[in-house]
Amino acid sequence: MKRFILKKETQKPSEYLIKYSDLLNSQQLKAVMHDSGPALVIAGAGTGKTRTLIYRVARLIESGTDPSSVLLLTFTRRAAREMLDRASSVLDERCNRVKGGTFHFYCSQLLRRYHKEIDFPAGFSIIDSADARDVIQMLRAELKLNRSDKRFPQKSTLLNMISGSVNRQIELSDLVEQDYNQFRDHTEEIGRLKKAYEEYKRKHHLMDFDDLLIRTQELLNTDERVRAEVQLQHKHVMVDEYQDTNALQSALVKLFTPYTQNVMVVGDDAQSIYAFRGADHKNIMQFPELLTGTEIITLEENYRSTANILRVANSVLDQARNKYEKKLFTKREDGELPALVKTEDTREQSRFVSQMIMNLREQEVPLHDVAVLFRNARDSFDLEIELNKKKLPFIKYGGQKFADAAHIKDVLAHLRVIENPADALSWTRILMLIDGIGPKTASDFMEWLSGNTNPYELASSGLVNESYKSGLYSLSQLLIDLKNGSFTPYEAVGHIKEYYSPICEKKFDDYPKRVKDLEALHALVVDYRDYKHLLEELALDPIEATAIDVEGTSEDEKPLVLSTIHSAKGLEWKHVFLIQCLDGVIPSSFSLNDEDSLEEELRLMYVAVTRACDMLYICYPMLQHGGFGDVMTKPSRFIEHAGQDLLEPWLLTEEEQPINNENLLPEAGAPIKQLNSGK
Repeated sequence: MKRFILKKETQKPSEYLIKYSDLLNSQQLKAVMHDSGPALVIAGAGTGKTRTLIYRVARLIESGTDPSSVLLLTFTRRAAREMLDRASSVLDERCNRVKGGTFHFYCSQLLRRYHKEIDFPAGFSIIDSADARDVIQMLRAELKLNRSDKRFPQKSTLLNMISGSVNRQIELSDLVEQDYNQFRDHTEEIGRLKKAYEEYKRKHHLMDFDDLLIRTQELLNTDERVRAEVQLQHKHVMVDEYQDTNALQSALVKLFTPYTQNVMVVGDDAQSIYAFRGADHKNIMQFPELLTGTEIITLEENYRSTANILRVANSVLDQARNKYEKKLFTKREDGELPALVKTEDTREQSRFVSQMIMNLREQEVPLHDVAVLFRNARDSFDLEIELNKKKLPFIKYGGQKFADAAHIKDVLAHLRVIENPADALSWTRILMLIDGIGPKTASDFMEWLSGNTNPYELASSGLVNESYKSGLYSLSQLLIDLKNGSFTPYEAVGHIKEYYSPICEKKFDDYPKRVKDLEALHALVVDYRDYKHLLEELALDPIEATAIDVEGTSEDEKPLVLSTIHSAKGLEWKHVFLIQCLDGVIPSSFSLNDEDSLEEELRLMYVAVTRACDMLYICYPMLQHGGFGDVMTKPSRFIEHAGQDLLEPWLLTEEEQPINNENLLPEAGAPIKQLNSGK
């Protein structure tokens, strides 16, 4: 057999417009210049992971790669857009032609393109988790599963069960046995509910987030032609935050992989903390087995934290068993030793934190540069009371998503029934906004709608009643106008807002705040060209905050941040307080008898520590007050044996002071000798 070698036409490093070697450290440069075959980039906290991906996108395009043949998968579409915008700023606009987005978004595009192959209409609706729970609740009632002698799972638990079995790719019965043993007597009924849920979605042309992934996997596994077409579109595949993928997403990465095996996944095994969402730590550990010949590149130079903070982070990580070896280092100065603050009880812990924050504020550290982190949302309740007393503005991360708010769902439901007339969930929602229409009447309308070719002519249903006649005509006219008016999404939302505002005023006590959200929604949709793209983006990449969540903070000062550790991942602050650092809290008492869970708790501690840039304060109370009396505590096992070369003990002592003289703390970083009690 004769052999002919094709020379690859690529630019030499000396010909690149961007001086990569001047802008990147040696580890980052190695990742950016990786040319062919699979690669795993282990990016420690604060080591410039995003910067590395941005310059890799630019380098591939500068080397002559067609931008449309590059697939960049991230966990939010916002992250993908920001990366590609930044890549464009360092190179040129070609970078914005890269296919970037989440697994769910990319899968939705494939399913719409190949909808005939899966026997589904192209105009299917995507329902979010809140909608999915509502459907399950409705089916739970229809199947009379809520009338069992034994407690039957609530709708949120049921969705978690169904979703967990899909994402972890295990049988529902096995998942119930493993994780929900208290409901094992209901395994058969839960299976019936899952089947009814699947049938409901198919009948009404709906897909939930899990469907987008599982149907794409089924499509690519069963249709060789489609799989070949999809793989040929990709010359390079990159995946961000790979440690957060579940079993299904890991399988999809393999299915997306081009014949060239040019796949680079980036992540940090030490920041895998989302097992409760289905993320599987094993994915990043086993990636070299998924694609043979994988090159492992480790990023260890940290640009965020002082050297002393990194020493604590490394000591935490040293305790992990199942990990990639790495040691974070920095060229920053040592900085102050992180503080270990032992308080008498939770009350004193809150007083210390609030007074220390006031002290930092006096030293001109902005409040928004300070964060208080905790394992569970309830751990901050006592602190919130103390902060309110001192009139310190704060925002707590983990609020309701914009698109999950009832008033936003109400408005979008009108567009959903235009885009997908079979969407019974949205029909029910908008019908029940009308005074006089309840669940029974809405159900009667659903029966009429299922066999009607012109569902928007509600007056011809024969179901008109004087009690809701006027409201029904108004809704019918609105929908007919939206269907036939060729409105842009901006114009359509304007019409819906005008119709819905009086309803909103009657429905909600906090109507003025919700009106602000409606105005924000109206402004948000100005650039969308059609209803489908608007609805899809809001479902797949929801906006986080509503006016209901954030109003009330000081307008002249950005607030302090309170956050669970899970919600703080990916963020950073100059000063970080970690409170309730107790054994049984972090690690959680539920994890103590499970090695994998205990390892995840350790990684959670690592994430908390590495959020701090300049100063870290680890706090724990010696005494916990509870319903069964006072309980002596132990500090978290993850820091229990840390010596004074890593954590400097701070002593809190009481000093009698007038109640209006509160700012008598020592300079930041110095061991506290006195704590003003405010007595």
